[in-house]
Amino acid sequence: MRSEVFEVAHPGGAEDDLAALNRRVVACERCPRLRAYCEGIARDKRRAYRHEEYWGRPVPSFGDPQARVLLLGLAPGAHGSNRTGRPFTGDGSGAFLYPLLWEAGFASQPQARARGDGMRLRDAAITSVVRCAPPDNKPSLVEQANCAPYLDEELALLPQLRVVLALGKIAFDGYTGYLQRTGRIPRRSAYVFTHGAEYHVPGAGWLLGTYHPSLQNTNTGRLTAPMLLRVLHRARSLAGLP
Repeated sequence: MRSEVFEVAHPGGAEDDLAALNRRVVACERCPRLRAYCEGIARDKRRAYRHEEYWGRPVPSFGDPQARVLLLGLAPGAHGSNRTGRPFTGDGSGAFLYPLLWEAGFASQPQARARGDGMRLRDAAITSVVRCAPPDNKPSLVEQANCAPYLDEELALLPQLRVVLALGKIAFDGYTGYLQRTGRIPRRSAYVFTHGAEYHVPGAGWLLGTYHPSLQNTNTGRLTAPMLLRVLHRARSLAGLP
């Protein structure tokens, strides 16, 4: 599994810890409603994917263990990540996101179709506030709280992290919740989600916000490729990347 989640160049230390964390994520059973939903989707399948084996488990993070930029999403898509087992892979959101990550210099190739397709991230990683696909893309507050310790642990294991880019309001709120839990900010009210939001957090680097690259946003023009690409280039700049 390790080579399919975080790319471990030199085993040992934080890289092995990240791989171990992802193994615990994949085995998680904290949210019965989400587990039942994901397993049901994987069993019944969508007609277009009826011959594929669905992942159907919590989705681990993916990327560079030395990432300076972390993209934080909401949750796996029912027939995207819940099918492929990798964040933003195999659905419309990923088809919009990965070409822009490639253009911004974070991804090794423009298309992400499945685990094992050769995709690698450079200086970036992708995770989510909830690791199981939720019905209607709406995890409950309890389910978000159940997943929060995984995010807390993961953030502590990314030593080079400089920028968190929240993809959507739930991700933004999930990260400001982490900042408050860990004492980096006294309250969350000063951090307001908008597309292009930019906050410097003492002791925690930068927090950026963008609309989520869902089909609902991209098909309506609420989020366009140039809009997101500008935010990705800003993330590179704030992270000190060329």
